Formats: sequence, C-alpha cells, structure tokens
Amino acid sequence: MDIAAEAGLDLVEVSPGAKPPVCRVMDFGKFQYQRAKKDKEARKQQTKIELKEIRLRPKTNDHHRGFKVKDAKRWLTEGKKVKVTIRFRGREMDYPEIGRKLLDTIEEELTEVSITEQKPKMEGRRMMLVLAPNK
Repeated sequence: MDIAAEAGLDLVEVSPGAKPPVCRVMDFGKFQYQRAKKDKEARKQQTKIELKEIRLRPKTNDHHRGFKVKDAKRWLTEGKKVKVTIRFRGREMDYPEIGRKLLDTIEEELTEVSITEQKPKMEGRRMMLVLAPNK
C-alpha cells in the first residue's frame, strides 16, 4: 500500500481467489475502462440466433404447407432456427398421429439444410418441432 501511495496509483486486487491473493499497483480507473472495453468487444463478437415460427393445423393442405416449408428453408439457410408448431382444436386432439406425420414430412423435406434440435413433442394442445441450421 505504501508503494502504491508513493507512486500515486491504486493497489488493485486482480484475482482474489488465488492463494495468496494477487494484487497489482495500477490506475484503477484505467483498469475499469480497459475491462469494460474488452467486455463490450466480446459482446459484439457474439451472434444472437433468431427463432422463427411456423404455425400449422393438422388439416393444412399440401399447397399451403409447401409455402411454409419454403419460408423455413430460406430462414434456415440464413442461419435462423425454425420452430414448427401444430395447433389442435376440438376433435383434432383425438388424432395426434396426424400432426406427428405432418411434422415428420416437414422434417424430412428440410433434412438437407437443417438438423433436428428437438423431436416432435406434445405440449397441451400444441405439437412442436425445433430445427437448427446445418453448420
């Protein structure tokens, strides 16, 4: 502490978990600024993956599904994740195999541009499938 006072600087504890704790004589304001700058640069390098969603019903016809699959393929090639959701209403709940078959065909059509991140599973009145882009 005497050395730091003589130099007009601060005594900064760099790593408190070490045995014995490591301290350094430096300007604390400059240290904080450099650390904030490094953290900001690290956040800039991170990529945020966007999740797009396609909503269908079990009775969705092939033509309409084709449009949705084409959109999903475009999003996957752009590097976005795609969540395919099938909503069941009324008596459609008695036939979840129709929804599973629909999700399986969509998954099969998109195998060349995606990998399955989450297999089809039922959550309440919805069945969901999550696809991630190929590397």
